[in-house]
Amino acid sequence: MAESQRLGGKVRAVRKSHRLTQVRLAEQLGISPSYLNLIEHNRRPLTAQLLLKLVKLFDLDLATFASDDTDQVEHELMEVFGDELFDDQRLTRGDVEELVEHHPNVARSIRRLYDAWQSAQEQARTLAGEDGDPAVVGRRVLPSEEVSDLLQDHLNHFPDLELAAERVAAAAGFDPHRVEGALSRYLLEQQGIQVVLRPENQMNGALRRLDRSQRTLELAEVLHLPTRRFQLAHAIGLLTQSDTLDRLVAEAELQHPESARLARVALANYFAAAVLMPYEPFLQAALDTRYDVDLLGHRFQVSFEQVAHRLTSLRRPGREGVPFHLIRIDIAGNISKRFSASGIRFARYSGACPRWNVFRALLTPGAITTQVSRMPDGESFFCLARTLRKGDRGFRSSPVVHAVGLGCRVEHAEALVYADGIDLTSEERAVPIGVTCRLCERRDCDQRALPSIGQPLRVDEDVRGLSFYAEVDTSR
Repeated sequence: MAESQRLGGKVRAVRKSHRLTQVRLAEQLGISPSYLNLIEHNRRPLTAQLLLKLVKLFDLDLATFASDDTDQVEHELMEVFGDELFDDQRLTRGDVEELVEHHPNVARSIRRLYDAWQSAQEQARTLAGEDGDPAVVGRRVLPSEEVSDLLQDHLNHFPDLELAAERVAAAAGFDPHRVEGALSRYLLEQQGIQVVLRPENQMNGALRRLDRSQRTLELAEVLHLPTRRFQLAHAIGLLTQSDTLDRLVAEAELQHPESARLARVALANYFAAAVLMPYEPFLQAALDTRYDVDLLGHRFQVSFEQVAHRLTSLRRPGREGVPFHLIRIDIAGNISKRFSASGIRFARYSGACPRWNVFRALLTPGAITTQVSRMPDGESFFCLARTLRKGDRGFRSSPVVHAVGLGCRVEHAEALVYADGIDLTSEERAVPIGVTCRLCERRDCDQRALPSIGQPLRVDEDVRGLSFYAEVDTSR
């Protein structure tokens, strides 16, 4: 539904907060009560003229009617009710949509309560010890998830950090091919910090150590050049943007102290990326190369993953890039990074769909795989993915392999060089994927691992379908 058509709940909330009936508010707006009722139930759009009347009538900030996290709450609540705990309730997507539409704060409270319940389950399992009841399982809200939510709430764009990064890049005399020396000089001349490269065996397991008392920044010599540069810019962010980092973290109202520290690291990383890939030059280069990640990496002397991250942050009003989503997984399928500006939904409480090309990328190390992905609701996305190998620190090291996926809505795909020669409208080419098995209603999937919500498991020991949960016609 268009954004202008999803403001009915906010209109109703404003009316109720001022203790007005629909009849009374309709009189003040110059419309009929029946028309106001249709607006509040999202059956008629809130026009710009009516919006301005509401703002003037109640002295509201237009931000009151800005887009919010309603869609995300609805999606995550569907996941919550996908828990087997609620199987007997037979809740439908319509039930959840109605709850979120009419009682958004109640919906958010249910989601928070579920998080708390999961946390309590995890604590009970921990207290029980390894020999405790194996049925007592749970999941606590991780700091990494809180930080992911912080980035998502800001659409991964922080104007204050962008402007600060531009000032630092100008002061350091930014040149992507000489940036290491420029940033090292900036640290020494502006912050009194000496950069020291050390053998790994002298770092006691650290790759970077900022010693504020000794005024040194120690970097392990095994760091690849793009990573070394990134760590220099990261340290500058910690030293020069402390107040901004503190303010952004405080505004997020994070639940856990460790989340606040992790958020500072993530925001300093954002600053570092903005220093190494300044907004306007990087956006223009992205447009010129048609978002060729490797070419952008060569031009700005950064890694594939650093480019992918930066592409998701190009949301400056009036100078936006393609709205991307990003996901990073390990070989076990764990999601370690997620962000979506494209509108695609990621699982919060369970695993992702194995048919997604980010998993297939693990089968073709180093090669870029592409996919037109179609969700159960009919929305289509163009996705690309490739593996990354990290941690090559000598013969005895154990490299880490991740797969990074980047994508956008299919209507933006023609802007990407990776979509050349692909029929983006082909029904046959599109790969049906879902968010999770529990939320996906497709019964003909040979990779289904769990039954779909609302469709109880039915077992026939004499018949085997595509999967244990696939529906089979037994009429013959």
